[in-house]
Amino acid sequence: MERNELADFLRRRRALLQPGNVGIPAGGRRRTPGLRRFEVAQLAGMSPDYYARLEQARGPQPSVALLAALARALRLTADERDHLFRLAGHHAPPRTGGDEHVGRGLLRLLDGLAGLPALIASDLNVVLAQNPMADALLGEQTQFRGLARSCTYRWFTGPDLRRRYPAEDHEHESRAQVDDLRATLAARPADRAAVRLVEALRAESAEFARLWDRHDVAVRRSDRKRILHPSVGLLELDFDVLATARQDQRLIVYSPAPGTAAVSQLELLAVLGQELFTP
Repeated sequence: MERNELADFLRRRRALLQPGNVGIPAGGRRRTPGLRRFEVAQLAGMSPDYYARLEQARGPQPSVALLAALARALRLTADERDHLFRLAGHHAPPRTGGDEHVGRGLLRLLDGLAGLPALIASDLNVVLAQNPMADALLGEQTQFRGLARSCTYRWFTGPDLRRRYPAEDHEHESRAQVDDLRATLAARPADRAAVRLVEALRAESAEFARLWDRHDVAVRRSDRKRILHPSVGLLELDFDVLATARQDQRLIVYSPAPGTAAVSQLELLAVLGQELFTP
C-alpha cells in the first residue's frame, strides 16, 4: 500500500469534482475547489473520519469493496479505478463480464434523474448505485456483502424484500427474476459469480429450484411494479431498464403513469426522504 501516493490521488480527484457533478446541492460559498471530505465519505457510504485518515496517509488498508465505492463516489474512469486499487495494495479488478465499476457518464445520468427513483444494477441484480429517490422508495440496497448483495438471492432466501410487494405479486416477481438470471448465465456461462449464485440458490430455495428447472429465459426490460411503502402506502409504478453501453449493467427507472395516485405519492416521498423498512 502506497499511503502517500494514495492520499495525494484521493485529494486531487476530490478537488476535480463539483457538487453538481454528483447530484448534491452546492450550498454556500466554498473556500477550496471540489467536494468536501465528508461529501465523498457520504457518497461512498463510509465514515468521514476513516476517509479523512486515508487522505492524511495514516489510514489502514481499505478493502476491495470500499475501494469500489470510492471509485464510484469520485466518478473515476476504469483506468483511474485500477490505479486506485494498485495504490491501495490490491490487484485491479478484471475487465470482463461482471466488472462492477460504473462509469462517470452512467452515474451522471443517474444524478440527472432527481425526480424519479433510479438505480444502476448489474445483470446479477446487484445494486451498484442509487439516487436519493430510490433510497426513499426502496431503502438502501448497496450495503450488503457476499451473495446477499444480489437482490435475487435475498428475494429467494429471506422475507425482507418480499414484504415490499403484495403477496399476489410474488409469483410473477419470482418468475421474472429467475428468467432474467437464466439469460445472464447463458450470456456468461463461464462466469464464476453467476454460476456460484445459481448453485447457492438451487441449494437454498426449493422455489428457485422449481422455477429454474422450467428453463424459461427472458431478459427483463420493462414491467409494472406494485411496492408497499410504510409511509405512502401502495405505489404502482412502471419499471424500465434503459439500454447502456455495457451488457452487464442496467439503468433502472421507476416512473408513475401520468394522472395516477403514484405521482403525488412520489412527490410526498421526495419530501419525506429515506424511509427504512422494518420487519
